[in-house]
Amino acid sequence: MAIILDANVIIRGEKGKFDFAAWAASLPNESFEIAAITVAELWHGVERATGSHKIVRQRYLTALLDSLPIISYTAQTAYEHARIWAELKAGGKMIGYYDLIVAANAMERGSRLATFNVRHFSHIRGLHILKPA
Repeated sequence: MAIILDANVIIRGEKGKFDFAAWAASLPNESFEIAAITVAELWHGVERATGSHKIVRQRYLTALLDSLPIISYTAQTAYEHARIWAELKAGGKMIGYYDLIVAANAMERGSRLATFNVRHFSHIRGLHILKPA
């Protein structure tokens, strides 16, 4: 079972607020993946950046993406996405639309989701959440 990385884990690593490399190295028997929607979120951050900050972000993201499998949005992801969306909407506990997709990817694959936003994702029944330490 792989660990799918939420955008906030990668962003904190890029900003120096979290030692992503050390954390990943502390889990030598784990594999890491990233949802395609998260890649879009991260590229959006690169595109919004200016000057030398944009170059630093782009290099960080490119290096990271070279080492991570990117998980596609499939028909099964769409089903999980719709199921989670309906359940959270009915319960009045909606989360962001991109986060729904990331959670759907994790549910579809039986993966854990690494995130610093545990409270946010904890509303999703059956989602295995891992808060990086």
